[in-house]
Amino acid sequence: MSKIGDRLERMFSLEGKIILMTGAAGGIGSVLARGLSEAGGRLALCDLRGDEAEKLASGLEGSAGFEVDVLDSGSIRRCVAGVAARFGRIDVLINCAGINKREGLLDVAEETYDRIMGINLKGVFMFSQAVGRQMVGQGGGNIINIGSHNDEDMLGGCSVYGATKSGVVALTRAMAVEWAQHNIRANAISPGHILTPLTTVTWEHPTRSVWLRDRIAMRRPGKPGELVGICVMLASDASSYMTGQAYHVDGGCLCGGDPWDFDSQYKTDRSRMPLF
Repeated sequence: MSKIGDRLERMFSLEGKIILMTGAAGGIGSVLARGLSEAGGRLALCDLRGDEAEKLASGLEGSAGFEVDVLDSGSIRRCVAGVAARFGRIDVLINCAGINKREGLLDVAEETYDRIMGINLKGVFMFSQAVGRQMVGQGGGNIINIGSHNDEDMLGGCSVYGATKSGVVALTRAMAVEWAQHNIRANAISPGHILTPLTTVTWEHPTRSVWLRDRIAMRRPGKPGELVGICVMLASDASSYMTGQAYHVDGGCLCGGDPWDFDSQYKTDRSRMPLF
């Protein structure tokens, strides 16, 4: 390998790092897990669907699956203890578990509110607290929370979800401020409009898909694999002086999206840009 290759490998390699991920069996989590494993990480894949987590782990070298319910503090404690017993330490925590139900503000039932808040925000808090104690004891660690485009910009029907993801970003800052003294970093990745099995119906919708493309500079949804690069960087030593930030991976949606009509000799027919 060239000197450049050697240096890049040292900077971005996850070899020897133990990475615990919640929501690991989901559409984004499973892709991140494979990418982190390819970068050398050993993963503790945690999900309510323990069988799916174990199935995913079986194809990733040095990894293992665990069942956990992020709504149950006892389940969280048992999971973290099990991971620590199995691997000896937890170097990186990735809080990826999350749910949504698209409803108007006036339509949200209390039980729906409690469940989304419980999984998306309380679950992140409780899991980070449990792993944080482990990291303090071992001398440091690294936390990556999964935010959302909705932690900055809002869509109709996402009131509770957006509130939880804004809370996740605020919680990320609190972790960074309080835990820096323990050599623990905390950052968030805020995906834009990513194409997954759950969002396919939106991207195939005759009006919503057009609305979205008009607001994304790249005029297409992101792919789960396009989140791997930032995740590897934040999990690696390449980001050693980065903490307390939320990084948007959104194809240019938050910055203003597709521009209005303007004069230029270099204009492109936007209707011919790839949609997927």
